[in-house]
Order: sequence, then C-alpha cells, then structure tokens
Amino acid sequence: MVPRLAHLLLFIAGISCTACKDKTISDVPASNDFPDIKLPKGFHIATYAANIEDARSMAWGDKGTLFVGSRNAGKVYAIVDTNHDNKADTAYVLAKGLSMPNGVAFRNGSLYIAEINKISRIDNVETDLTHPATLVTVFDSLPSDAAHGWKYIAFGPDDKLYIPVGAPCNICDANEKDPRYASITRINPDGTGFEIFAHGIRNTVGFAWHPDTKQLWFTDNGRDELGDDIPADELNNAPQSGMNFGYPYCHEGDIKDPQYGDRHDCSEFMPPVQKLGPHVAALGMKFYTGNMFPAEYRNTIFIAEHGSWNRTQPLGYRITMVKLNGNKSTGYSVFAEGWLKNGKPWGRPADVLQMADGSLLVSDDFNNMIYRISYDGKQ
Repeated sequence: MVPRLAHLLLFIAGISCTACKDKTISDVPASNDFPDIKLPKGFHIATYAANIEDARSMAWGDKGTLFVGSRNAGKVYAIVDTNHDNKADTAYVLAKGLSMPNGVAFRNGSLYIAEINKISRIDNVETDLTHPATLVTVFDSLPSDAAHGWKYIAFGPDDKLYIPVGAPCNICDANEKDPRYASITRINPDGTGFEIFAHGIRNTVGFAWHPDTKQLWFTDNGRDELGDDIPADELNNAPQSGMNFGYPYCHEGDIKDPQYGDRHDCSEFMPPVQKLGPHVAALGMKFYTGNMFPAEYRNTIFIAEHGSWNRTQPLGYRITMVKLNGNKSTGYSVFAEGWLKNGKPWGRPADVLQMADGSLLVSDDFNNMIYRISYDGKQ
C-alpha cells in the first residue's frame, strides 16, 4: 500500500496512483432496495457497487474487471466481484489527479483512458490491480477546451479507437477554425492514423455499434437557450464515414439555428433516427444482446439520460429505450425512472453496460453508485 503522504504528493502532481485501494470505498450496503425506481414487471434493481465517486463511463476487462471513469473526481477505478455474487467486493483507484478521465476502453489487456486533450493506456492492467503499470501516452493532439471536453471512447469493429471532440461552447461554428470540433474522430490503437469520422455533432458522450450491421449509433446533446422544449437530444446512426449531423446549423433534423441556420438548409444533413427528450442529457447507450431479459428486448438500445440542468420542469434522470426495425425507430419509451423525486434528483444515470449474465449495470455519478438491473419474471 502506498503511504498516505505519497498519495497526497501524487495527487498534487497530477500523476497516476500506482495503485491503491481507495479508503473512501466501502462494502456494498446491506439494503439493495430502491423503492423509488420504477421498472417493468419482473425487473429488479440492486446495488452493484457503492461509494464509487463520480462514477461515469464503464468497460469490461477480459478477466471480469469493471473499469469505471469519472469526470470531476479525476479518478479511474477497477472494481472486482471476487465471489461472483453480483455485488462488488473490492474497488481500486488505478489513477487519480487526471483531467476529466470520463472515457475508458479495454483492448488486448490494456486499459485506454480519455482525458480532455489526450489518450493514455495502462498495459497488462488486470495482471495486478494493486500495482498497475505506468500510464503511457497514446495520443496527445486533442483540443484542451474544458467545455464539452470530457470524452466517451470505445473500440469499433474496425479495431480503431473512436474519440468524440465536443463543441467548445453552447452554440458556435468552432469547426470553421478547427475541423476537429463537433465531431467523432478515430485513431489506430497505437495512436497513429488520426481522422475525422463524422461532423456536426455537438457533444456525444455515448455510442455503440449495432451487433448485426456493425454500424455506429450515438447519442447527441442538443443546444441550450432555445427554451424548455427545443431542441430534442438525438439518437443518430452513422453507417459510413464522412456524414454530417447538422450542428451548429440545424437541430433535431428540422429546426434551423437562429444564429447559424441561414448558412445551410436542414436537408443537407443527416436527421436523427429518434428525437429524444429535450435537454435530457442523453449519455451512455448500449444495444442489449443478452438472454436474461425477455426476447422482445433483443437489440433494443438502452440510454442513460443524465437529466436536464436548466429546464423549468426537470426531465431525464432515467433509463430509456429505443426499439428498432432495421435502421428505423419503432418506439422511444421509459425503461427505468425514479431518480427524480418531487422535482429534485437523488441520482443521475451516466452509462449502461451489459453483464455476462445478461443483466444491466447503470452508473450514477450523482449518487456515486453502480446499480444492477436484473430480470426473473417475478413481481
């Protein structure tokens, strides 16, 4: 165990902690009952891990380690369920003092970590979680803007690492100066081959590939200051590179921006497959491919809606789902809700991740928790 003084020095210096069991992480509480959360009949929600400060994006390691990024906490966690009872036993802080390390992705034994302006990795990370290897910089040529600078990352079917670069503003035409803004980019695992995959994306903090078509799908957060009810957040499909989704000229596929909309017509851009709720802050999303849930949930998209921050009547704070027929939506509905109570949130879903048994994990950066949603058909 690294001495406490060394912890402090490492934190001040902004260097990764190699590695320590975080003193703030406790055992899972005895009570796993969340009566405020409403789920469809036969579904249940329980605590998977507690006291995971600012828990955000999640990724699995090959040996069943759950890796979790954070935003304001500046930490990256490794969470282990040693006895396989669907409750975390131990949580390690692999790195701390980082710059909004929201995104995590795993490939060939290495954990990739996204900070605001760079991608790093920890090699052979599951070999010894108590003494992980030093962070190695993979790519450090990303913009350093804090606004929409936190990133979700994932490896695609092409074995490239996909990295979004958000607009550094609420509404602006920043990509005229730098085409990296308001885009999804990608690189090779070694950091080479940087290219822009898609344009016109204000801020995506969640994406996944369809299990059958292997096409990219992503959520996008709409702009603010146009009122409570517009524009909607979006669920988009990018079947190929080079597509443009409209920001900052067009919102939700058919609303021209009052400042920039006269420069282009909405017909020039890809419309969303599904308009989500206005200002719900749709973040992490995953296709359901497991066998635990009923068959009708197969290939359904589950979306973590973090919740509005400036809407008169708060909206979001829930898990929604979108069902598809091919590349078209057949319905957008609420799957789990109740983190908003009497107009005030007590939790904010940030990401979703399927477990090996087909249950669904939900991270919550407000309540510092990771929940597990399971199905047994019983009320």
